[in-house]
Amino acid sequence: MPPPMPDKEPTSPVCNDQFLANPHAAADKRTRVQKMFAAIAPSYDLNNRIHSLWQDQRWRRKAVKLAELKPTDLVVDVACGTGDLTIQFRDAVSDGLQCRPVIGVDFTLEMLPHAHRKSGIEDHKSPIFWLNADALSLPLPDACADVVSIAFGIRNVQDPAKALREFRRILRPGGRVIILEFSLPTNPLLRGLYNFYFRKVLPRTATWISRDKTGAYKYLPESVNTFIGRQQMMDMMRDAGFSRIEQFPLTFGICVCYRGWVS
Repeated sequence: MPPPMPDKEPTSPVCNDQFLANPHAAADKRTRVQKMFAAIAPSYDLNNRIHSLWQDQRWRRKAVKLAELKPTDLVVDVACGTGDLTIQFRDAVSDGLQCRPVIGVDFTLEMLPHAHRKSGIEDHKSPIFWLNADALSLPLPDACADVVSIAFGIRNVQDPAKALREFRRILRPGGRVIILEFSLPTNPLLRGLYNFYFRKVLPRTATWISRDKTGAYKYLPESVNTFIGRQQMMDMMRDAGFSRIEQFPLTFGICVCYRGWVS
C-alpha cells in the first residue's frame, strides 16, 4: 500500500525550489529530468491516465491522424517514454499493405523496458525498434524518416530549438513533424481552474501513487507554466526549417498538437 499522503511534499534535491522557479534555464536540466523520469517509470502510465482523465490516449490518436501516414512511411517517435504513441503509430502503419519499422527513442533507459513489454510480440507487419538516445543527437542518418513525433517531451529537452533542428535533419522532403505538448487554456477562468488542479491537486495525488521522492510531479506543472507559448513554438519550428506550420488545440487548450512540413 502507498504511504499516506503528506500535508506537504518535502523538497527534493533533484527538484528544489530554485530549479522549479524556471526549470528550462537550468544548466543541468537534462540530468534532473532523466532522474525524475527514471523514478516514475513504473507508474507513469497509471498517472497519465488518471490525471488526464483518460484524455491522453485520445490526444495521441489525434497526433497519429494528423501525421497523414502512408504505408511506406518510416516513423521516429522521440521521447517515447513507455511507448504509447510509438505503439499507436505501429498499429496505424500496420494497417497498410507495405510497412516500414517504427522507431521509439528515449533518453531515460528505465522507460524502455516498459515500452518493450507493452509492444508485445504479436504478429504485426511493422516491428518497433527501441533506442536509448538523446533528442539533441539522434543516431540516425540525414533524411531517413517520413514522420518525427514527440509527445509531452519537447519541453523536457535541454535545448528545444536544437531538438527541432535535429528532427528536421532526419526528415525527408515531404516529411512531417508532430509535436504534442501541454499548454494553458486561453480563457482566464479555465486557466485558473486548470492551474489549481495542476499545481495543487495533481502533484500530491500523482506523488502518492508513484511514491516518487524526486519531485517529478512538482516539476510537471512548473515546466508547463514556464515553457514557451504557442506562437513561440510555431516560430521555433519555422526557424528550424519547417513550413506549413499549424496548431490544433485539444480539450479546451490544455494540450496542443503542432504540425510542420519539410518542403
